Formats: sequence, C-alpha cells, structure tokens
Amino acid sequence: MSSDQSTPVPNHVALIMDGNGRWAKAQGKKRLQGHEQGVESVQACVKAALAHGVSYLTFYAFSEQNWNRPKLEILGLMSLLEKFIKEVSGRLDEEEIRLIVIGRRQKLPSAIQKELAKLEAKSAKNTKLVVQLALSYGSREEIIDAVKLMADKVAQGTLSSDEIDEETVSQHLYTREVPDPDLLIRTSGEMRLSNFLLWQLSYAELYVTETLWPDFREESFKAALEAFAKRSRRYGKVEED
Repeated sequence: MSSDQSTPVPNHVALIMDGNGRWAKAQGKKRLQGHEQGVESVQACVKAALAHGVSYLTFYAFSEQNWNRPKLEILGLMSLLEKFIKEVSGRLDEEEIRLIVIGRRQKLPSAIQKELAKLEAKSAKNTKLVVQLALSYGSREEIIDAVKLMADKVAQGTLSSDEIDEETVSQHLYTREVPDPDLLIRTSGEMRLSNFLLWQLSYAELYVTETLWPDFREESFKAALEAFAKRSRRYGKVEED
C-alpha cells in the first residue's frame, strides 16, 4: 500500500500505545525500558505515515490519569520525553512535520513546556504530516474545559447558547486545529477507549491488535491501514446497491 494507489488511506490516525509494561515484564526488563522501546515504535509509525500518505497522527503519550503512577516512573517518563524532544528537534523541518501538543500541559515540568512550545512554533508552517502528542490529556477533562470556555463566552455576550452546535463544540476542544480521526489503533488487545478523544472518535474505525506497543512497527502500521481500506464507512446512512 502506498499513497499513489487508489486504496483508501485514513487522513488521520490516532493511536493508544498500550503494553509497554507487559513487554518489559515478558523480557525480564524494567518498565522504563519498555517505554524506551515504545519511543522507537512512535518513530516507526511516523515513518510509515509519511510513506503511506497519512496526514495526521495523534499519539496518546501520557494521560491525565498517568499522574497517579509511581513518582519514579513519572520521572523516567518525563526524562524520556525530554530526550524525545531533543531527538526530533532537527528532524521536524527536514521531514516537513508539524508538532502540536494537546492536554493540560501546564501540569508538565516547566522546562518541558518551554521546549514543546518552541517545537510547535518552529514547525508551525510544516505541512507534510501533523503529529499531535496528547500529554497530560484526558477527554472528559478536555470536554469540561471546552464547556467552561463556551460558558464564559455566553456570560460575556460573545456567544449565544442558540449558536452552540457540533461545530462550535469542536472549535473549543484542544483538537480544534485538526480533523477528527478516521482510524483508531489500540495495541495490546485491550478493548476500551481509556478517556481518549471521546468526542472526536465518534465515527472512527477501530483497530485492536494483540501486538504490544514496543513491537508495533512499520509492518504493523501497514496492516492497520490495510484493515481500514476494507471497511465500509456509512456514517449512519444505508449502503446503496
């Protein structure tokens, strides 16, 4: 499958990256080593997306609920994030990738917030692929923030409650700059959304694989695209003969 074929390719792919801990345990390694291998899978998916003509990728990198993990693991994850930022800094312009960060980023370490803001500004004009990182992200929290923002506008008189429709809500979400996902990939066989893009995934195709995230590489991504291409997307309409 490649971008020059007539096979349908999802415009936006969202990924729930699950199984780092189980992979590490199976390998007799520390959990952080599983997360390190998971970073390699992120890079593999970016490479595959570029090769197959996907325009948007969203990675569920760190959830709002992940702050409840052991402090030592959180420190390790933040260290990995810093390393990732340094590694991709020079590649964004080379590969024409734009970076967007969504979530309650104010909870991240201040140094990381600053570096992410720099990368977002630096890559803002790149158009080949948009990579969206969900960090300190929760979908219910996102919807709450959107409701508060709209309520403030109604109180200020800049928005009427009668004007609020699906598009209005979408434009007040963290993801307002990107289209909704066409395909959701979840690794490790878990069958749940885990508070991820609940509004945006309303009409997405779901693809669940038993593959653990550290083992999910380019061929795995391609398999998900091939499965997507076989789906019939009707959006509630009746398929015509």
